[in-house]
Amino acid sequence: MPATSSGKRQQEHYQEIHGDYGAHYYDTASLAYRDRFILPVLLQGLDLRNRRVADIASGAGYTSLALMRLFPGVEPEGFDISPAACAEYEKLVGRPAHQVDLVKPLAVAEPFDVAIVIGGLHHCVEDMDRVIANLAALIKKGGFLLLFEPNKTFLLQQLRALWYKADRYFDAETEAALDHDDLLARAGSAFALRSVRYLGGPAYFLILNSLILRIPRAWKLPAMAPLFAAEAMVNKLPGRRLFPAFAAQWVRQDR
Repeated sequence: MPATSSGKRQQEHYQEIHGDYGAHYYDTASLAYRDRFILPVLLQGLDLRNRRVADIASGAGYTSLALMRLFPGVEPEGFDISPAACAEYEKLVGRPAHQVDLVKPLAVAEPFDVAIVIGGLHHCVEDMDRVIANLAALIKKGGFLLLFEPNKTFLLQQLRALWYKADRYFDAETEAALDHDDLLARAGSAFALRSVRYLGGPAYFLILNSLILRIPRAWKLPAMAPLFAAEAMVNKLPGRRLFPAFAAQWVRQDR
């Protein structure tokens, strides 16, 4: 489906940074961070064996590959605004991928058991109500929406907002950090909260977001062990203001 004006901006922006993005977010260290700190929280208590999963903002498909490794028989499908990402997904994962703009109405032939989004919704701030409606249409009643997004209530949010405006790796007009509670309130009766955790420490910045901080990739593997140990300690702290991100499980309600 055609992109909206903001969708077109995001598509062109991602195409521009595609090479750098993949090099930093899909390298060994960043994927290890996902496996250690993101996926266990998003997937806690869930069994996705033989389930149909919509991988939203799927990129090249590394989330789907992780799910296929963890859950035999899972059937993921990719959804991304970038045609290049969709082509990479189908080549790497061997599963279908669909080019979509989440801020436009989305027709769904058969809803999925689960949708998972890692760092995708904050690129769709132009019309979050439409995005939530599309996600609700994608998921069958009783299914799950799994979200990992930047936390707007982070104590350094003002600095992050300035960075979004200054850094060429962001498009400040179409992306912003999200307030989980506001997002859930927008969902109304479509979703109910199952769990939410706030997380993110030194490894979140220096390993997962090495591109944004211009950390050389060669530094990441040697730094992984101490940074991951520190991350595990930081993630035990209470509250939400200390943490740059949140991970949530929502349950699809009415249809």
